[in-house]
Amino acid sequence: MFDDDEDEYYDGDLSEEMKRFEAFLEGDSIGFLDSDRWEALIDHLLMNGRYNDAVLCADEALSQFSYNLLFKLRKAQAYSATGKLKDAIFLLTELERLGLDSFELLLSKGAVFSQLKDSKNAIKYFKNALQVASIEDKDEVYLDLAMEYENLGDYTAALKILGKAVAHNPDNEAAIYEIAYCYDHLEDYESSIKCYSDFIDENPYSFTSWYNLGNAYSKLENYDKAIWAYDYCILINDDFGPVHFNMASAYLSLDKYTKAIEYFLKSLELDGDDSVTFCYVGECHEQLNDLDLAQEYYNRSLELAPLLPDAWLGLGIIEDLKGKTEQGIPFILKALELDSDNAGILHVLAGAYEKLEQFKDACEKYELSLALDPSDEDCLTNYVQLIAKDSWKEALDYLILFENTNPDNKILNILKINVLWNLGVKIDALELFKSCLLEDREKALELFEVNPNLKNVKEFLFLSDN
Repeated sequence: MFDDDEDEYYDGDLSEEMKRFEAFLEGDSIGFLDSDRWEALIDHLLMNGRYNDAVLCADEALSQFSYNLLFKLRKAQAYSATGKLKDAIFLLTELERLGLDSFELLLSKGAVFSQLKDSKNAIKYFKNALQVASIEDKDEVYLDLAMEYENLGDYTAALKILGKAVAHNPDNEAAIYEIAYCYDHLEDYESSIKCYSDFIDENPYSFTSWYNLGNAYSKLENYDKAIWAYDYCILINDDFGPVHFNMASAYLSLDKYTKAIEYFLKSLELDGDDSVTFCYVGECHEQLNDLDLAQEYYNRSLELAPLLPDAWLGLGIIEDLKGKTEQGIPFILKALELDSDNAGILHVLAGAYEKLEQFKDACEKYELSLALDPSDEDCLTNYVQLIAKDSWKEALDYLILFENTNPDNKILNILKINVLWNLGVKIDALELFKSCLLEDREKALELFEVNPNLKNVKEFLFLSDN
């Protein structure tokens, strides 16, 4: 709204006026100033965050130039900046009645309505401002307008505005990011991919578009395509830290831990030390069985963020992998203390208690974990296998009980097949396996991972081969 270059222009010859104004604040008379001097003085105060002083200055200016509507506009803007929104609206409405219909007035009133969470009125004034905005100002107004639609939860309308913003200025990076934000809320990643692909066809050197295209592919768990898009982003702008982090995350999702470390370290080099990034590097080294390095990075993470649950969990897992499960328990408990509703931490803790043969504690944690995340296939598998060590009948009873409230866990029927077979209910087991093969063959074949011995059972082999 105010031009910083203009402030620099006036700084050199505002010293006398500033001295007089500072004396005025102490009780002296400021005397007469030309209207352009008042305008420069008020703008200087606004741009330097001295909003209350700007109000006083505007009032004094109006005492000499009561007809100058710009001073009232500046006073309203100062009120807005100090949170006196009703006073700001009152002044802006008065200016409208007096016939002022400038871009600044419309934009200011829209901004005040936005602060008041009155998005409908904000939209009205931003639309009007857009009609009279200069080419240079349209970028800002498009974004303001889109944000109000987002505040209303109308992401489709926001996308239409953002599309116009990018068509007006393909280098409007903020608009490009907001497009991704809207598609995320709509969970329409396919449309996001099409939008960015079409935009890249016309603007192939927009690194932010390649970055957001990669993010959309990541959301669809198409990590190979995500890496392809991130690669182009890096080719255009190798100094853009976030793309290296997201590239690393994509490689981590593909279990390519060495490549993930490479890009996480590049992210750290560009953006500085970061607790989450250190934690991810620790996880990669953990997966590569570089346990001492993993421990080092988890500790570096905690130096920056002592309350990061994942790093504490990582330290607990490292102790367990080193054969010191009992020493790892306090670290896992610390992680759980910091994130008590985390099903994954409870699952790890259950596994640690099981390894220590503290079965009562293990069962309790498995059940708490599954209560928080009934879809966790690994947790359900581990718990059923633990129950089955004592009784296949109890394992079946638990699966039936679990199915009554959580029928959507995709491994449930596979586990039931294994339990039924071990109980000797072989016909039911085979019928259920046949049904699973028809529904999802790939998933059904996970039976042989749950119980590798069934690979040698001719009935199962016959069904799986047909």
